[in-house]
Amino acid sequence: MDLSHLDVRLPPLWEEHRQAPFPGRFRGVNIAGVELILLDSYVAGLAISELSGGLDDDDIPTLWACITDLDKILPLIGDEYCRSYYARLRAIARFIARGYLPSAI
Repeated sequence: MDLSHLDVRLPPLWEEHRQAPFPGRFRGVNIAGVELILLDSYVAGLAISELSGGLDDDDIPTLWACITDLDKILPLIGDEYCRSYYARLRAIARFIARGYLPSAI
């Protein structure tokens, strides 16, 4: 789910994700060394932190690690619902990341 061309706001995107049921048959599933439910939990925590005032310095490496993991697993997910669920999660993480890009020197 590429949302880069849309004027998307984090709160409605996060709310849409919160309302979506976790793909139950993927509970406990590990793809390419990534535990799916933990990845979901990490990005959820990051979204909540961002909506509550922003990430702290300790959250930023976690954010980039989550994006790396999402980029790694998305092409490997064969189930359409699960793939869209994690694509939305990736869009959330990438939306958050826009505020934490290193400045050019």
